[in-house]
Amino acid sequence: MRRAEPEGRRALVVGAGVAGLCAATALQERGIATTLIERTTGLGEDSASWIAGGMIAPWCEGESAPAQVTARGETALDWWDARVPGVSRTGTLAVAPPRDGAEVSRFAARTSRRARLGGEEIAALEPELAGRFRDGLFFADEGHLDPRAALRALLARFEAQGGVARFGADRADGSGFGAIVDCRGLAARDALPELRAVRGEAFVLRAPDVRLTRCVRFLHPRIPLYVVPRGGGLYMVGATMVESEDSGGVTARSAVELLAAAYALHPGFAEAEIVEMRAGLRPAFDDNAPRIVARGGRLHVNGLYRHGFLLAPALAMEVADAVTRAEAAE
Repeated sequence: MRRAEPEGRRALVVGAGVAGLCAATALQERGIATTLIERTTGLGEDSASWIAGGMIAPWCEGESAPAQVTARGETALDWWDARVPGVSRTGTLAVAPPRDGAEVSRFAARTSRRARLGGEEIAALEPELAGRFRDGLFFADEGHLDPRAALRALLARFEAQGGVARFGADRADGSGFGAIVDCRGLAARDALPELRAVRGEAFVLRAPDVRLTRCVRFLHPRIPLYVVPRGGGLYMVGATMVESEDSGGVTARSAVELLAAAYALHPGFAEAEIVEMRAGLRPAFDDNAPRIVARGGRLHVNGLYRHGFLLAPALAMEVADAVTRAEAAE
């Protein structure tokens, strides 16, 4: 007969988005018997993680994010690569149209770990961009992943290591657990009223006439854009960040602007098929930096803003450290 785990060696994680799955995995890897519960009936339903770009780009994000985002994100690519298949380590290429060349200088001044490129070097990295851009930046130590494939693989790994995942569980009974980790995103505003919603909109396009091999950022002063290859001729296209509580579909304005910017990056997107068009709400604090908050008998991991896949690994390790320290002090 299997002996029950001591209370201090059991943890409950609430919420199966990227923050919750990473936290549950980190705890289980520390030998803490972890149960992961999610109110929706399937992985990815109603989750901002499901429509994320999946860019692991800590140095690019330093252009507008707090310094801690870059610092916490530096190990994310290694963390994901060690746990899920399909992680790309091809770097990030940032380019701007000739008339907006000042954007490259501005971006370079606010970022690190990048090389300045001329037109021939850009063409060597992405031949289909040859002759279109004469100034850019290359962040060789960055990469990307497919968020949905990564979440599925991480859940499978968590369960293979003995973790328990329960979907369709809308109540969190924490009795019998030594630690409760709350990763509910915006649903946690009952405990974290300081959270705000930031709307993100994105497309998945099938573009057989486009053959990009890495994440490309299009530096435009009004409509910044990212394009992330998904394989099989599919590309994630996004970048809109709107201060809004409305979780409805993509707006006509955003659709026009994003598609026009994609076409300006590569004319092959003109004939692309729109496979998916979705919007979602991301949780953020006032400074757009994540926090681990001890409140109401729980550790809340929240406010990942637009950096879920970049920051969730570091936050998960910090949570596992905190739970382990608390056990040692008892």
